[in-house]
Amino acid sequence: MMTLRLPIMLAALLLTMLTTGLQAKDLPEVKPAAEGFSAERLARIDVYMKQAVKDGVMVGGHGLIARNGNVVYSETWGDRDRERGLDMEEDTLHRIYSMSKPVTGVALMILYEEGKFLLNEPVAKYLPELANLQVALSTAGGGVTAVSDGTQSTSTGAGDTSQAGKTRAPTRQPTIRDLMMHTAGMTYGVFGDTEVDGLYREAGILRHPDLNDFITKLGKLPLQYDPGTRWHYSVSVDVQGALVERLAGMSFGKFLESRLFKPLGMEDTSFTVPKRKLKRLAQLYTQEGTPGEMQTAFRTQVNSTKLVPAPDAVSAGYMEGATFEGGGGGLVSTTSDYLKFSQMMLNGGELNGVRILSPNTVALMSRDHLGELQMGFARGGVGFGLDFAVVEDAGLAGEAGSDGEYNWGGAAGTRFWIDPKEDVIGIFMVQSIPHRTTLAQHFKALVYQAMETSKD
Repeated sequence: MMTLRLPIMLAALLLTMLTTGLQAKDLPEVKPAAEGFSAERLARIDVYMKQAVKDGVMVGGHGLIARNGNVVYSETWGDRDRERGLDMEEDTLHRIYSMSKPVTGVALMILYEEGKFLLNEPVAKYLPELANLQVALSTAGGGVTAVSDGTQSTSTGAGDTSQAGKTRAPTRQPTIRDLMMHTAGMTYGVFGDTEVDGLYREAGILRHPDLNDFITKLGKLPLQYDPGTRWHYSVSVDVQGALVERLAGMSFGKFLESRLFKPLGMEDTSFTVPKRKLKRLAQLYTQEGTPGEMQTAFRTQVNSTKLVPAPDAVSAGYMEGATFEGGGGGLVSTTSDYLKFSQMMLNGGELNGVRILSPNTVALMSRDHLGELQMGFARGGVGFGLDFAVVEDAGLAGEAGSDGEYNWGGAAGTRFWIDPKEDVIGIFMVQSIPHRTTLAQHFKALVYQAMETSKD
């Protein structure tokens, strides 16, 4: 019996070695005109960004444009570390914060394709720590919460303080799809002042040693809203990371490395920065006068526009020795690494012969799932898919681009978008937190004004 199984086992091992040995290559660079861009008009980006550096609005940044799988523009401006006199370079490492979320979503959908779960199953089926979630009366009320009426869901109000400390059973428990849509009823704790936000801050919800401890603590906190009734930005993507761990039977970081980063050649993407790469890590900046504690910083208005180095403690989670692998905002990456991830998505889940997802799964992730619910941040024409924002109507959104674009950004000002209609990817990297500029929006507008051919 053993002799019959041995050749099969060896064949399986060889297939695994061949598959993991495949690695996506860097995208080729071409002249802008080859892909329908005006070099003269692209120069407007440099003028704008160099002025931003001169004005002190930005210390340093990097912008990249790709079309049809070719890089047509990649420029850096200013410094990656002003105090040490280090220029921003194309291989600079950036804390991408919430641009980690789409990466986490892809990791989870790899397991979906393997039949590990269904999107509409309750989260608690796989994370029993979340089986008895309650909802706070101060934010969701005593009865059934109605479908969102279109008001901005990222509320900073305190809610009904007379109901503080009271909870009830939710209308239903959150599903895995709720996690990916930000409709699970969870919150972040750093953006608002509700009772639930306060409880999240008291629990230090993102300051746990690992994802198991995070899930255990989260299971004891109330939901802010009934699942499925509002889009509300939250820690739900960190829950997705914990879900990957349980379903895959390995740490989230190891799963990302073996199933996504290594196959795509994302050699500089990780949760912590090795000491040998620290010189390449951009300094993180903040507005002068910003509280050193980020839980307070996001809720504090600061008048000064002067950028100063952020406290070292803000970057502690990215240093060697940190153990919390936060899928919602914990990754460090480079522009070229994130381009490989984005191009894989634009290609329908494949890059240079390395397939990560099927085209059907990519299409599922990049279409709107909200229906009548409105995405937060008070933006019209924009819906939300599975860990991506989705532009349904560029006119209503009031921003250059195309219907069908999907995108997201990060707390330090980073942003990317994928435009399937024009076969364009844009990536913008900068490092100041909390980020309160429109640099990424201007970068995008300047990209599209330089496009001379359209696929309309």
